Amino acid sequence: MSMLEREMNDTGLVFKALADPSRRRLLDMLNAHDAQTLTDLCEHLEMTRQAVTQHLNLLEAAQLVATRRRGREKLHFLNPVPLQEIYDRWISKFERSRLKALRDLKRRLEGTSGG
Repeated sequence: MSMLEREMNDTGLVFKALADPSRRRLLDMLNAHDAQTLTDLCEHLEMTRQAVTQHLNLLEAAQLVATRRRGREKLHFLNPVPLQEIYDRWISKFERSRLKALRDLKRRLEGTSGG
């Protein structure tokens, strides 16, 4: 697999991981408080331990979550590097003022207000 193919595969995994609201919630939880165990994370979610584990596995595969063992516990940490790489490649190209102008135009055309 070439470097470009590997990068595209990694980016695809990140987008797949971010597509699910439960995984985004896990990332938000780790952003608020790093070094959480599976038990810690499960306390705040209405899903089975197995489901949380599957979501964490996908987040690890996308390299959005890093882990470290502490005795018998596995600590989970947010890894923002893949998000920064997506920002650098896909988002930063667009000027903030231009995006704001387009957003404002869209809201006016749709007759909505925003905050």
